Amino acid sequence: MSEGERLTELAKRRGFYFPSSSAYGGAAGFWTYGPQGAALKSNIEDTWRDRYVVKEGHQEISAPDVMPEPVFEASGHLDGFDDMIVECGECGATHRADHLVEDNTDIEEAESLPNEEVMDLIAEHGIECPSCHTSLADQPVDNFNLMFETNIGPGSSSPGYLRPETAQGIFVEFPQLSEYARNQLPFGVAQIGKAYRNEISPRKSLVRVREFTQAELEHFVDPEEDEPPLSEVADVTLPLYSAAEQQAEDGGQRELTVREAVDEGVVESEWVAYYLGVSKEWYERIGVDMDRFRYRQHLAGERAHYASDCWDAESEVDGDWIEITGFAYRGDYDLSKHADHSGEDYTVFKQYDEPVTVERATVDPDMSYLGPEFGGSAGAVADALEALAERNPDAFDADEVTVEVDGESYTVPVAETNFSVDEVTENGEHVRPHVVEPSFGVGRIIYTVLAHSYETDEVDGEERTYLSLPPEQAPTTVGVFPLMDKDGMADLATDIADDLRAAGLSVTYDDSGAIGRRYRRQDEVGTPYCVTVDYESLEDREVTVRERDTTEQKRLPIDGLAETLERLSTGDRTFDDL
Repeated sequence: MSEGERLTELAKRRGFYFPSSSAYGGAAGFWTYGPQGAALKSNIEDTWRDRYVVKEGHQEISAPDVMPEPVFEASGHLDGFDDMIVECGECGATHRADHLVEDNTDIEEAESLPNEEVMDLIAEHGIECPSCHTSLADQPVDNFNLMFETNIGPGSSSPGYLRPETAQGIFVEFPQLSEYARNQLPFGVAQIGKAYRNEISPRKSLVRVREFTQAELEHFVDPEEDEPPLSEVADVTLPLYSAAEQQAEDGGQRELTVREAVDEGVVESEWVAYYLGVSKEWYERIGVDMDRFRYRQHLAGERAHYASDCWDAESEVDGDWIEITGFAYRGDYDLSKHADHSGEDYTVFKQYDEPVTVERATVDPDMSYLGPEFGGSAGAVADALEALAERNPDAFDADEVTVEVDGESYTVPVAETNFSVDEVTENGEHVRPHVVEPSFGVGRIIYTVLAHSYETDEVDGEERTYLSLPPEQAPTTVGVFPLMDKDGMADLATDIADDLRAAGLSVTYDDSGAIGRRYRRQDEVGTPYCVTVDYESLEDREVTVRERDTTEQKRLPIDGLAETLERLSTGDRTFDDL
């Protein structure tokens, strides 16, 4: 059984996650988190929120899952949010073409290749349809848009889409959100929520799905002035697999500190480097195995058009590297696009320390001339003249000036533009922020944490399976057991469980079966501590506390038990200290 299969079996049996709607045959790419999985997911989201919202001092919002079509026209998703698809000419099954190439060759990142090259590789390697084993040679490789379309309200007059990323819900609302930040850069806006992508070939349980949770931070910065607090993470060591190393014959992963990576130009953006350092420590906190983790830089062909530099955090599971987070310097692409399409102001006003006097070129076009001359295009021509005066005042030196609107040229006498260069006193300027984005795939992180925490050993001559989850992340903090359900032990155990819950701990109570079996059940879901009430407990008011990984046991007083377990779960105390 492969690591992935073993994990999926455990996840379904113990209630972490399982395929949705199985009573009706299911639908590929949709998974339900069971009681253990929902709790683990909530805990990971809480630690993300603690690190990227609370400790960084950012805002958090919750935007709608459905957004109107113009949002995605502006963002570019309608035209460019595609994957490569190939359809079998025999059975009609569709497949992700680049994944077929990766599965059947030594090529790791076929996504970065042109469609035509992927088509040639399919033919060259004799790749067959996984469904019917017919050759896919000569079958076209096309682009398939991944967005789910819907209609907002009755009829089809107002098309909308399920959001393919949570980010657009932040970018669209920038004018309002910047007011909440008092128009002071830098500021960040975070969001944890669902995103939807109509994947061609969902696979590997939580790795490739059609509905998933993202935790995204959009950090808005002044590109000319704002710098990250790099000193806070300067000494954090990063496992970096750069584009240059990927393309070199003998290339490989390099271990560099954040400071070294920036100084050597391996990571171009200091902001991206900062979040790589912050995130490395966060991954360790939630239980990602650092021996199975790396940061990989995007190759030129796979990098998003808006990103000047992009790195993925990747985890190794079952021999494959899985992207769990993307770190991108998006520049001002998103805000510029929404400003152009909406006509709204996507800038902040930066106040100068002292007023400054500058020369400013302006126009005041004579609409009594432009109207009769250019009809319905007069307003657009006037706007184009204003933009040209700001961008290139020298264009007004001749008797006539020409502007372009929607691909058509319009020539205007300079005298009709009322062009002038005047001295003006300015108290500040409008700045369009750049965006630094760490984007986390919560489901893939859960999959990684479960895989990396899966352990086996032998206890009392029997093989034991346990999840070595950090106590902070474990779905349940403590299991409470009466040794037997008689003589008052169950009553005392129930009282202890109630007291621990009242103290804010996540508790499960179990009085079914042999005590060893009850321990094993909790081991398999990662419960770090178990409390057993026995006959002695009735006399001395002490209980046996067992630690999951070592199975070591200690007797502790019931009084103060909640505080002790709380400190153990947060790392303020260790079991050896007790």
